[in-house]
Amino acid sequence: MFGLITVLLLLAIVMIGPFIYTVSPIKTDPLKTGLEPFGQYIFGTDDVGRDMLARVLFGGRISLAVGLAAMLISITVGTVVGAFAGFFGGALDFGLMRVTDLFQSLPVVPLLLLVTFLFRDTVRKAFGPELGIFLIIVTVIGALNWMTNARLVRSSFLSLKNLEFVEASRALGQNRLPIMFKHILPNAVGPIIVAATLNIGQAILTESTVSFLGLGFPPDVPTWGSLAALGRDWIGIASHIILIPATFIFLTTLAVNFAGDGLRDALDPRSKR
Repeated sequence: MFGLITVLLLLAIVMIGPFIYTVSPIKTDPLKTGLEPFGQYIFGTDDVGRDMLARVLFGGRISLAVGLAAMLISITVGTVVGAFAGFFGGALDFGLMRVTDLFQSLPVVPLLLLVTFLFRDTVRKAFGPELGIFLIIVTVIGALNWMTNARLVRSSFLSLKNLEFVEASRALGQNRLPIMFKHILPNAVGPIIVAATLNIGQAILTESTVSFLGLGFPPDVPTWGSLAALGRDWIGIASHIILIPATFIFLTTLAVNFAGDGLRDALDPRSKR
């Protein structure tokens, strides 16, 4: 519950905060560079005098949007692959699991860096500098994080497809797809929800790593990762520039993981109440 409340509170802060705190996140003031927090500015200013609170609020929207969008992609792909593999079995199961093993062997961050470096100019021209990078990052993270969910869904389908209610559906003449997604899938939703919460935290960390390395969003578009990257040269001089966004990344990831662990316990029918 603590993790869930923290996640909802962070979502409310980044969604509602910019409407209340209307300071520009990109306006510079060279006379107010590196101001400490809790003085004239709540979170201080960065190396060119930009308000850190405004930048953290704006950057949180993008970082959380990346986490949610990448989670939806990975959950959708993993659920479909796991459902077909577990329900049909045989050669289809073997082939899909070998593809899963192949994707699981791919390193996420190096591949994301490579794809971003190779295709960012093309995608920027097609969709714009902000939306283009967002699509690349979300697609690659989502496409490389579905494997665990696929294995969880497959194991659930393998254990559920031979139960009595599935046999009854077959006896009534229902087709395979309605049996898969109308009867079996709702009973396997517990592991899917847990995997979804964990994927959000992993996606936020991956985006932060890419932005920290300088291949994420444009410099004028703040995210928590890019804010931390800009503050790495100011450690020891104005440490708050890197510590504040890093703290938000840490709290979000920790809270999402706590919420995922709690959902796993709550949805486990074998756990003691």
